[in-house]
Amino acid sequence: MASSLQKAVTRVLSPLVRLLLRHGVSHGEFSSWAKQAYVNEAVRHFGIDGKPPSVSRMAVVTGINRKEVKRLLELPADIEPSIGKHNRALRVVTGWLQDSQFHDDRAEPAVLTYGDANDTFNVLVKQYGGDVPARAVLDELIRVGTVKQEGSEVELLTRGYVPHESKEAMLDVFATSATDLLETLDFNLSGDDNRRLQLSVAYDNVSDEGLEAFRILGRDKAIVLLRELDHWLKQHDQGDKPPGNGVRNRVGLGLYLIEGEIETETDHEK
Repeated sequence: MASSLQKAVTRVLSPLVRLLLRHGVSHGEFSSWAKQAYVNEAVRHFGIDGKPPSVSRMAVVTGINRKEVKRLLELPADIEPSIGKHNRALRVVTGWLQDSQFHDDRAEPAVLTYGDANDTFNVLVKQYGGDVPARAVLDELIRVGTVKQEGSEVELLTRGYVPHESKEAMLDVFATSATDLLETLDFNLSGDDNRRLQLSVAYDNVSDEGLEAFRILGRDKAIVLLRELDHWLKQHDQGDKPPGNGVRNRVGLGLYLIEGEIETETDHEK
């Protein structure tokens, strides 16, 4: 079991380490981040009888000495404003894509106008962005390369909220998407009978022509499905209203393209 777990975790860490190396993060720095994550998860999930674990218990569970555990616990709590910020931007873009009120004669997302409260972009933000000012949403969408503004006109450049121009925003998306996937995989490994949806399809010797065609096919079908699911979820979303049971349920479905080159024995012989 330990050997299988080691192999699995090493594979999972490989793309993460590649990202860290590209950003100049050393093993030592990553190790300190990992210790913080160990302590955070011990606090959240390894208490007894619903109570937070003691420093001594966390030291036993994590293998980190008590002094270091105490130091890590006293660090300022992480602030995660990005999830709310990006979710609002995502909802605005999704409304733009979905709502015929903001479409042109060809049923495509229209070029909107920004300015007064009655201008179309301002109306869009009011309907889908909650109480966030339209200027703040517009600045964010421009910053990440999702829209462009010329005068009072605002044009959507992508078919979704994809922050191409902002490395910070892309890292936020990376963290959210990777965490969502790993949470589902971990849940399914926990032994709970009520497993979460976990499906994929992939072949390992596809032609170059097939690869390019599948990129287009997968994208087009994914957009259709996600729009349908978004429309359904919108009917059940409570917006900014406090949840009745005191718990906010986060639910969705993520899709991603599987693509990579497989090394063969011939490759190693060259």
